[in-house]
Amino acid sequence: MSFVLAIDQGTTSSRAIVFRGDISIAAKAQAEFPQHFPASGWVEHEPEDIWTSTVTVCRDAIAQAGIGAKDIAAIGITNQRETTVVWDRATGQAVHRAIVWQDRRTADICAKLKADGREPVISQKTGLIIDPYFSGTKVAWILDHVPGARARAARGELMFGTVDCYLLWRLTGGKVHATDATNASRTLLFNIHTGQWDDELLEIIGVPRSMLPEVKDSSARFGESTPDLFGGAIAICGIAGDQQAATIGQACFRPGMMKSTYGTGCFALLNTGTTPVASKNKLLTTIAYQLGGKRTYALEGSIFVAGSAVQWLRDGLGIIKHAAETGPLADQSDSMQSVYLVPAFVGMGAPYWNPRVRGALFGLTRNTGPAELAHAALESVCYQTFDLWAAMRADWPSSEVASVVLRVDGGMTASDWTMQRLADLLDAPVDRPVIQETTALGAAYLAGLEAGVYPEPTKFADNWRLEHRFKPNMSQATRERKLAGWTRAVKGVLASDEGE
Repeated sequence: MSFVLAIDQGTTSSRAIVFRGDISIAAKAQAEFPQHFPASGWVEHEPEDIWTSTVTVCRDAIAQAGIGAKDIAAIGITNQRETTVVWDRATGQAVHRAIVWQDRRTADICAKLKADGREPVISQKTGLIIDPYFSGTKVAWILDHVPGARARAARGELMFGTVDCYLLWRLTGGKVHATDATNASRTLLFNIHTGQWDDELLEIIGVPRSMLPEVKDSSARFGESTPDLFGGAIAICGIAGDQQAATIGQACFRPGMMKSTYGTGCFALLNTGTTPVASKNKLLTTIAYQLGGKRTYALEGSIFVAGSAVQWLRDGLGIIKHAAETGPLADQSDSMQSVYLVPAFVGMGAPYWNPRVRGALFGLTRNTGPAELAHAALESVCYQTFDLWAAMRADWPSSEVASVVLRVDGGMTASDWTMQRLADLLDAPVDRPVIQETTALGAAYLAGLEAGVYPEPTKFADNWRLEHRFKPNMSQATRERKLAGWTRAVKGVLASDEGE
């Protein structure tokens, strides 16, 4: 049994990848599923769509690989984080659609918690800020808005889980209600210092303890899939939230190592080792992974707009037909112009956390055209990454002793122009790996570690292969001038906030 099946359940699609014992890919399958937007700022998924699409892609990938259940040593699960499902313990029926991580409906709940002075204790225990992004207030909303739900939860009839937990429960035929520490750490209900659900947090947010799953290591024997699903029972041995899984897939096991994933948005994680670092720069403190009962922590920064800036060029402005055109177009831009795009289309994420501001272009001239806009859009992703990078270095100065290299993955990393500009602005090497499927690889590794297919972390790290290293070659004067221009542009956008 030298194969591992990775389930990568994302926000817009479910994917399954079969990895061999040497971490090469044997087969993969993907299926999109519907998004529901019942009101402004609301985003929902039908839990049954998540489930059926997941089973379909698993069966497809297994068939493509030409293997059977008996050939698969383990299943690993990685998932869209914070998305919340509440279901009936007896029937398995969800009492409401899943509330997706992007959903903002609990803004009023969050505002009240802040007004009541709850943020200091919540932040101290969870490492998070109070924001609708996280799961806890979503659970409370479901209990308060589905008729009879709070009474049913009090009687122990309802279960809560993030998507990994829901899939595990379905895969095991309702036998196992569990999650891992990385997903638990994104709920506002979990104390990242004690590694336990926290009674004070549960009381503050209003979630009964009886709903909660057991929290296990990221690499552990969670249970077995029912034989009818894939032609035989398969052990489920690994779970991690998608950004933590990418950190593992990038083999960022040493303190000071950092990865950045570029999809619709961008998520950067810095491994801080066994010490949870409280951010002074509005970053999140989170659990990177938990192995053998030992928690490893990370600082995390979230950028809301990365790849979606390129989508805007394509769909909003119509100046490109395909994302791949952006780099060559940017290369043709007028070097005498300094055009800055601050892509605050949905507000600004870390380290600013201002949901009210909106995007802006600075430095436009009569000669500004498609090439300059493409240049500004790609560069905006690099500038935003620099802001996270600078915040992380300020929060954790000891990271300066580690070799400062950024490992990157995600769709935007295919752009050589963007990755070179990123290295230039960070003044640090940027490493792009051979295997770009780092999120699924992280899930597969966690499962394969428990099942004995893959070696312990330091040995696994030896398998990481560099596809290309982008080295900085911009002069210090140019770099400083460009970063100063970005700082002025961000100040201009923040100054436009009329929310207060």
